[in-house]
Amino acid sequence: MLLQVSNITKSYGVNVVLSNISLQVLERERIGLVGVNGAGKSTLLKIIAGEMSANSGAIHKAKETKIGYLAQNSGLQSNRTIEAEMRAVFSHLIEAEQELRELERRIADPALHDDEKRYADTLDRYAKRSDWFREQGGFEINTRINSVLHGMGFGSFAPDTLISTLSGGQKTRLALARILLQAPDLLMLDEPTNYLDIETLTWLESYLRGYSGAILVVSHDRYFLDALANTIVEIERHISKRYTGNYSRYMELKAAEYEINMKQYEKQQDEITRMEQFVQRNIVRASTTKRAQSRRKALEKMDRIDKPMGDLKKAYFTFEIERPTGKDVLAVDDLSITFDGRDKPLFRHVSFQLTRGETVALIGPNGIGKSTLLKAIVGQIEPTTGTIRFGTHVKLGYYDQEQTRLTAQNTVLEEVWGTYPHMEEARIRTVLGNFLFSGEDVLKRISSLSGGEKARVSLAKLMLAQANVLILDEPTNHLDLFSKEVLESALLDYEGTLFFISHDRYFLNKMAERIVELGPAGTEHFLGNYDEMIEKKREIEEVRLESLSKKASTGSKSSAISDNIPANSYEADKQAKREERIRQRKIEQLEQEIADLEQKISDLEVQLTDPAIFNDYIRIQEIQGQIGVHKASLAAAYEEWEQYM
Repeated sequence: MLLQVSNITKSYGVNVVLSNISLQVLERERIGLVGVNGAGKSTLLKIIAGEMSANSGAIHKAKETKIGYLAQNSGLQSNRTIEAEMRAVFSHLIEAEQELRELERRIADPALHDDEKRYADTLDRYAKRSDWFREQGGFEINTRINSVLHGMGFGSFAPDTLISTLSGGQKTRLALARILLQAPDLLMLDEPTNYLDIETLTWLESYLRGYSGAILVVSHDRYFLDALANTIVEIERHISKRYTGNYSRYMELKAAEYEINMKQYEKQQDEITRMEQFVQRNIVRASTTKRAQSRRKALEKMDRIDKPMGDLKKAYFTFEIERPTGKDVLAVDDLSITFDGRDKPLFRHVSFQLTRGETVALIGPNGIGKSTLLKAIVGQIEPTTGTIRFGTHVKLGYYDQEQTRLTAQNTVLEEVWGTYPHMEEARIRTVLGNFLFSGEDVLKRISSLSGGEKARVSLAKLMLAQANVLILDEPTNHLDLFSKEVLESALLDYEGTLFFISHDRYFLNKMAERIVELGPAGTEHFLGNYDEMIEKKREIEEVRLESLSKKASTGSKSSAISDNIPANSYEADKQAKREERIRQRKIEQLEQEIADLEQKISDLEVQLTDPAIFNDYIRIQEIQGQIGVHKASLAAAYEEWEQYM
């Protein structure tokens, strides 16, 4: 165990944030910390990192355990260059390398050879320091730096780029790159997927899956949590609860737990009702008074089960339209945008169409111009070349991820009511209540709101617009997991046309019917959601590689014939047979592994039917967690087996 958090409590005045939170982190464990906005997740990380004190409780960590903590949106502030900042992480190894160079210089000095003892001591020192340098990864410094910088999207940046010249999002990504290079025993990350495009997200997932230490991560990215986490810790109503498995598994276990607890509660309530009725009927009858008194005592001594608390209150809203558009909604043709002072356009040759009722996603790497394209569509930016044409009866609704359309000094009520002054105050307050702004919350200033609260204000305004075409720029940014699900439900029921930017792959999978991928030279179009796009790209790449292989094979045959050199068919045949034997052995191993896993799953499922453990929820949860792990391994084994067939 690397870390033990015991009974941590944190309050701000009378407002309790955390209550008796306990948590343990094991070696190489990947824990996802989840909960609604304001649940106290970031507060808990700050307490563990020592940046904030708790009112009570204790934190114990294993001796020599190094903890690395990256706060949410904490951009790297430095006067150094990118290269200098990354190399500073390895200052101890760089100093050791300089010492080795100095020892090498001494060893090469003939004067040292005359003093046998000093010469032997120097050689011994060099051998020990050299071994330590190698064990600590000294020879891989440049490789590690280049790999992480490339993965985090800095591959094209000059090493001497000053960090002070980077944007806020770039500084945040660079801070994440630095902490990855530091490689602490426990890596604590607060919303690390903010400001990352899909390519960088995919790389980060892969890197963290192979990370040698433990990870405690706060994230609202469900795809990321499913890919990385093997444990979920939920903070809800100020307390914490641990679940085995990834995010999807946590949702299943939580639902099953609620159902079991509700059945136990209802069963006890039925029993209490029967006992109370028996007491009322029999307490005054001489023949049954003793039995009634006995039941009454049993009722008084009964350890009553509290009614299970359901889900927290969620926002509720729908997007309605005043009237439908015509069939053709939007046509963008050969669009390009070039900003003043730039030689090259941000993008060019962008063409696509939207028809009534479509849900289309726009994706692409950071900095390619996705938000700029949306601003051109809604008329905030004039394109350099090309045309944007709307169909009939189009009424646009635009969601800006930067929330620039909100006025900082307004209250929540003023912000929404000022946009729709013809509506009654009661109607505005009802709408805000649906977006979780109730009572005095509506009098908060926009400037004091969190990112999630500002997003809910913008969505409230958007809902009231009754637009039949929604243009959304990263609508799930800043929303907690519950709010994302509510937004998805509202958009799935929306009868208008939807065009949106998102890096949230779960959201893309659930919403997108078609994907437009933006690049410097134009757009690529894919039918289906994100996973279907990835599969299509994989098929295209396989066809390309197969074509190249055939060309190379044809070329080598032509060369052999023209040069009149006989091919060594014996060696080729021997190699082919060797590869076939390896393939068959691998298939046999996988089939045995599949059979073993299926048997384990079957045995565990039989245990779930055992009456002895039916009411033992902790044991049920453990067994279900084991089944989930085995099923994941089984799916991976089947996938690998199919590749060999």
